[in-house]
Amino acid sequence: MRHLVEQLHALEERLREGGGRTRIDKQHRAGKMTARERIAALLDPGARFLEIGLLIAYDLYDGQAPAAGVVTGVGRIEGRPAVIVANDATVKAGAWWPETITKILRAQEVAMRNRLPIVYLVDSAGVNLPYQDGIFPGKYGAGRIFYYNSLMRRKLRIPQIAAVMGPCIAGGAYLPALSDIIIMVEGVSFMGLGGPNLVKGATGQTIGQEPLGGARLHTAVSGVAHYMAAGDAECLALIRERFRQLPQAPASSACGSAPARDPAEIGGVLPADHRLPYSMEDILLRIFDADDYSEFQPEFAPEMLCANARLCGRPVAVIANRRGFLKAEGRPRIGGIIYTESARKVAYFVETAERLATPLIYLQDVSGFMVGPEAEREGIIRAGAEMVESMACATVPKLVLTLNHASGAGYYAMAGQGFDPNFTFSWPTARIGVMEGESAVNALFAAELEKYKGVEPPQELQETIARTRADYERWLDARYAAARGHTDGVIDPLDSRAVLSCALDACGSAPREA
Repeated sequence: MRHLVEQLHALEERLREGGGRTRIDKQHRAGKMTARERIAALLDPGARFLEIGLLIAYDLYDGQAPAAGVVTGVGRIEGRPAVIVANDATVKAGAWWPETITKILRAQEVAMRNRLPIVYLVDSAGVNLPYQDGIFPGKYGAGRIFYYNSLMRRKLRIPQIAAVMGPCIAGGAYLPALSDIIIMVEGVSFMGLGGPNLVKGATGQTIGQEPLGGARLHTAVSGVAHYMAAGDAECLALIRERFRQLPQAPASSACGSAPARDPAEIGGVLPADHRLPYSMEDILLRIFDADDYSEFQPEFAPEMLCANARLCGRPVAVIANRRGFLKAEGRPRIGGIIYTESARKVAYFVETAERLATPLIYLQDVSGFMVGPEAEREGIIRAGAEMVESMACATVPKLVLTLNHASGAGYYAMAGQGFDPNFTFSWPTARIGVMEGESAVNALFAAELEKYKGVEPPQELQETIARTRADYERWLDARYAAARGHTDGVIDPLDSRAVLSCALDACGSAPREA
């Protein structure tokens, strides 16, 4: 775990540098803060920034798109949780890659799901034209951003504040235009459907950037923007001022009691071999409060651990997978597997949490549902459907932390991403996939290998099997999943309590559906 965490921290440090020191210095010489400096100045002093999607696209484009050129996450502004989207102008002048759209849409979904105000710190050269086919068209192309803008503005009434702190060109100009408040920075901002070069090519007119779409034009002549700031600091101060004018923010919850066991030792709980057993309680008792922790039906279907607990003082309902070999009424059970009884136990627990308005927290280490004639006779399919349905229809906040395995339909039943949990995180040890590599090899090559029983298979077949194993190890890497948006972030186990608490805090404003 220590090795994996060190690798993660090194990668995160590199990604947070954006386009590198040279481009950061260039931004400073232009009198501008970087995206991360703007976020730090905007947040309340000491407030945590829960970043979402830092690893997105880190392994694509030869490493030229760190964080996909946009920083997204949740933090407190004037005491109120808010979503922030900030273009990183040190990465390709803040141009949009296909994955930039993915990140912005995810940030907007977080704002809509949790009814949080959203701030756009715009500093972008627009679409990265060589990749326009993955940006412009399609249901989840750039147009979806403006659709979400419109829903938040007209239907959900979620405050949207856009600060144009650099260029904002072409269709991207609709993002601030569809916000409630637009702030521009004098002498720095530009907002227009076409820049000076495009205007000259389209109309033959020669015009400078400032008279075409500068801050003074849009605040004094066109009326498109509402406020003009003298610089980045004043712009961010205006945003904070607007937050102070919003209706009263929900109060932050109590701190609660410390965990029963030392959280500093949480990284050593999982064994080095992901197949070996460990104590799930040893993890839970290092994340959740010591007070009011009680397991639900501890002796019935013990492979599924359901518990009522508190997280920094707030009541939560916890669902986790035990690992190892267990016994229930003398019958052997394999931890990480969901049986008929355990599926029904979880379904009832989730329904109870829904009735009592208790947020759900899933800690995933699941290998899938039980298979075989006995399981089928017991109705595993129907029980699994009940477990999935209760989770899918629950309107309380759902948080997911993947510790180890997240395989097959078990991943879905444990609030997998397809079921729209509020937030999903993983440890560096997480392995998300249909099945493990060795299981895939058996499924794909068992019939072929049977032909060579007692004889060494041909070299070509051995090489194909080796490639399959290697592919699965790469696909199952937690960083691979995060780079494709399958989790909101990979976190250090030491941060588990703080991250889950911050995410739960962000869920506090969301109304429950009827």
